[in-house]
Amino acid sequence: MLFKSPGEVLREIGFQVQRKRLERNWTQAKLAHHANLSLSVLRKFEQTGKISLESFVKLAYVLDFSEELLESVKLPTDTPDSMDELLSDRKTRKRMRASTK
Repeated sequence: MLFKSPGEVLREIGFQVQRKRLERNWTQAKLAHHANLSLSVLRKFEQTGKISLESFVKLAYVLDFSEELLESVKLPTDTPDSMDELLSDRKTRKRMRASTK
């Protein structure tokens, strides 16, 4: 099974926050204000998924989501034992697909 990289998980979480914000019909400025964050922090997070843990917790409280978030970071039961194993598996699978063309 191909696992999500840490970067992919971060971007997915950023996208989920953006989706929740849009479901409420809030602007980025409104969400940033409610979460007591700067607008630039929220913009960067929605684009890249990168944010401090404290800022992320503020957003999670304001948007009141937990189950959806947990699903995005849920790992399959046959998870790799290390980041090296995860990244090695991803490279091997990419090479295999590329060579079959």
